[in-house]
Amino acid sequence: MSTDGPGLTFVVQPGGQLAGSLRVPGDKSISHRAVMLGSLAEGVSEVTGFLTGEDCLCTMKAFQAMGVRIEQLGPTHLRVHGVGLNGLKAPGGPLDLGNSGTSMRLMSGLMAAQTFETTLIGDSSLSKRPMRRIVDPLRAMGAVIATTDKGTSPLQFSPAASLKAIAYDSPVASAQVKSGILLAGLYADGKTEVREPEPSRDHTERMLRGFGVEVEARPGYAAVQGGQKLKATNIEVPADISSATFPMVAAAIVPGSDLLLEAVGINPTRTGIIDILRSMGATITLTHERMLGGEPVADIRVQGARLQGITIGGDVVASAIDEFPAVFIAAACADGVTTVNDAEELRIKESDRIAAMCDGLTALGVSAIAKPDGAIITGGTIAGGTVDSKGDHRIAMSFAVAALRATGRITILDCANVNTSFPGFVALMAGAGLRIQEQAPR
Repeated sequence: MSTDGPGLTFVVQPGGQLAGSLRVPGDKSISHRAVMLGSLAEGVSEVTGFLTGEDCLCTMKAFQAMGVRIEQLGPTHLRVHGVGLNGLKAPGGPLDLGNSGTSMRLMSGLMAAQTFETTLIGDSSLSKRPMRRIVDPLRAMGAVIATTDKGTSPLQFSPAASLKAIAYDSPVASAQVKSGILLAGLYADGKTEVREPEPSRDHTERMLRGFGVEVEARPGYAAVQGGQKLKATNIEVPADISSATFPMVAAAIVPGSDLLLEAVGINPTRTGIIDILRSMGATITLTHERMLGGEPVADIRVQGARLQGITIGGDVVASAIDEFPAVFIAAACADGVTTVNDAEELRIKESDRIAAMCDGLTALGVSAIAKPDGAIITGGTIAGGTVDSKGDHRIAMSFAVAALRATGRITILDCANVNTSFPGFVALMAGAGLRIQEQAPR
C-alpha cells in the first residue's frame, strides 16, 4: 500500500501479546549527525545502520544539494565523501528539511558559518516549531539570520564576517540547541561553551570525538575550540531507543509478553524510559552490553507485568522526552494514578503532545487531565474508538500499541509521518503480535 499523504490510517484490532525478538531501525539522532559530520570531515566515512526514515533522508539530501557526494551502498549503508569544514557549496535553492527539527537546529549552526546564502524550510509542522532558541545564541556569535516575526522558519542565512566564540547559558536542556552552537563553534574564534539546566543527550560530543575533535564534556556542560579539523571515520549506528520504546511499552503492558530488542543504544542521556517502566513494575533486563561507534549498546528483554501508577518529573524527563507519548499509554494501563510533571517541552514537539495524548486517551474512555507541564492519567479500561494523531509519528505509534489492552478496535488517523522515524513499523510490529493494518487513502 502507498504510505504517502495525510490520509494514511492505522487500524488495530484489540488484544494480543508480543513475543520473539526484534531489531528496530537505526538511531535517528545518530544517523543525522553521522551524515553531517561525515560531510564536514576530510576523507571518506562509511555509515552502517543508517536510518532511512524521511527525517534523516532530508539531512542527506540537504548535504548532497551542497555538493557532498553520498553513495547509498545498501538499504542502511552510506559512503560519505567529506568536503572538509569549508568545502560546502551554495545550494541551488532552499533546503527543505521536511518534518525534522533536528536537521533544522543542527544545520543552523553550520549554515551560520558559511560564505554563501542559504534558506532552511520545512513542512507545516516544522514551520511552527520555535527556532529563536537556536537563532539567538547564533546571532550572539555574529551570525546573520532572518526568521518570521514569530521566530520560526523559513530561516535565511547570510554570510557573516566571522563567528566569535561565546559562553552560553541555555535556558532549556536541548541537545539540538547545544549541538547547533557547538557546530558553529567549530568555525568560531576561541572556545565555545554551552551550559544547560539539566544534562541533554550527548551524541554530538561523542561523535565529534570519533571524528578526531577535542571536546570538553560533562553532564550539563560542553565546549569546543574553534578551528579543529574533522577526520573521516566509520560509524555503526545502533538501534534507536526512541523507536524501541513502542515495542518495549507494548510488551510491558501485557502480562505474558516476552520480547527481546536487539542492539539498542543505551546512551545514559536517553535511558529514562527504562527507568520509568521499571519504576512502574515492568521487568526489563539488559544483556550483551557493548560499545558501538562510541555509543553503549545492549539487548533489552521486556516481560509483561501489571504496572503501577507513579509520579514522574525532574531529571528523568529530559532523558525520556521523546518517549512520553508511549509513557502515557503505559500510564493508562497501570493500576492507579500516574502524574507527569516538568514536561512542558512536550507542547512544542511535532504536535502539542500533551494535548494530543490527553485528547486521544479521553476519546478511548481513559481519564487523562492535561496540565501545562504534563498530565494526570488514571489507569482504566481502554475502549475502542478513533484517534487523531495530528500527523505526529510518536502519537500514532503510541495509540497503535494501546490496542493490545483495548476492548475494541482503535483507528488512528493521519499516520503517514511514522515513516519519518520508523519505516516498516506496521510490518515489524505485526510480526511480533500486534494486530495492525494500514489503510491507504481512498
